[in-house]
Amino acid sequence: MKLSQLAAHLNLTFNGNDFEVTSLSSLKEATSSQITYLENITLLPDLQTTKAGAVLVSEQYQSYVPKTCIALVSSNPHLSMAYASAYFAKSAFDISQPSNISEQSIIAPNVTIGSYSHIEEGTYIMPHVTIGANVFIGKNVTIYPNVVIYDNSVIKDGCIIQAGAIIGSDGFSYAHTAMGEHIKIYHSGNIILEENVEIGANTTIDRAVFGTTILKKGTKIDNLVQVGHNCVIGENSILVSQSGLAGSTILGRNVIMGGQSATAGHTVIGDFAMIAARGGVTKSIEGGKTYGGFPLMQQHEWLKMQAKIARFFKKKSKD
Repeated sequence: MKLSQLAAHLNLTFNGNDFEVTSLSSLKEATSSQITYLENITLLPDLQTTKAGAVLVSEQYQSYVPKTCIALVSSNPHLSMAYASAYFAKSAFDISQPSNISEQSIIAPNVTIGSYSHIEEGTYIMPHVTIGANVFIGKNVTIYPNVVIYDNSVIKDGCIIQAGAIIGSDGFSYAHTAMGEHIKIYHSGNIILEENVEIGANTTIDRAVFGTTILKKGTKIDNLVQVGHNCVIGENSILVSQSGLAGSTILGRNVIMGGQSATAGHTVIGDFAMIAARGGVTKSIEGGKTYGGFPLMQQHEWLKMQAKIARFFKKKSKD
């Protein structure tokens, strides 16, 4: 829609040259036909260099908006973005148009494949799988029953997706009104599984709000794992059952996360780090070390502390 129309829907004042808004995007990736927003002041440098056509911004940061970009001043830019996202949400799982399926692939009965999706040779898709529109599935991929792959997902060669996994669903993202209502943020990004990634049964991986959630080649994900929107998982990483990544977590290569371990959002875990079972990562940590416990510390320190606590209570019970 026209920017002037969008501003009217959001009850915001519009001044400047009108243009057709194609979609929403991040400050870094937005183009002149897109609209973005500033929520976190740590992103002010990105605001100053954004190529977006318009930006939702609070009044105090309006002066940072480039002259080439139109400022839509909002008292709550994050909430305005949530309302705006609904206008650009597309209908999912369209099946009105043909897909491109290799004759050297095996597609079982009762599989649904969306419009313009592409499936290459050697791939085996088992019964009751649902694949959205514009999905790319590479060579020698194995997809077990009852998997759901959302629109625009990319599954590269050699991937294995176990039964019941959900690839590319909306992330758990909401903006909040002054009255405490939760306004859904519609996700327009996608997900990429690089070569030889394996996804366990009943695992869920959310697509990005903008951009891409990426699982890099060789990564192995156990059953019942949750990967949030906009996460990046480095090559050959392992996530064990019931672990979870909050949105925008970045894992380096060969990171191992034990069972029921988890991260807070926007954290970075360095290469070859190991998180012991039930470890809670609340801030970015260095690679090459083993961590455990909550609050998180190096695992050997956590074990020492637990031993001291045990001795203390043993002594107290004797007294």
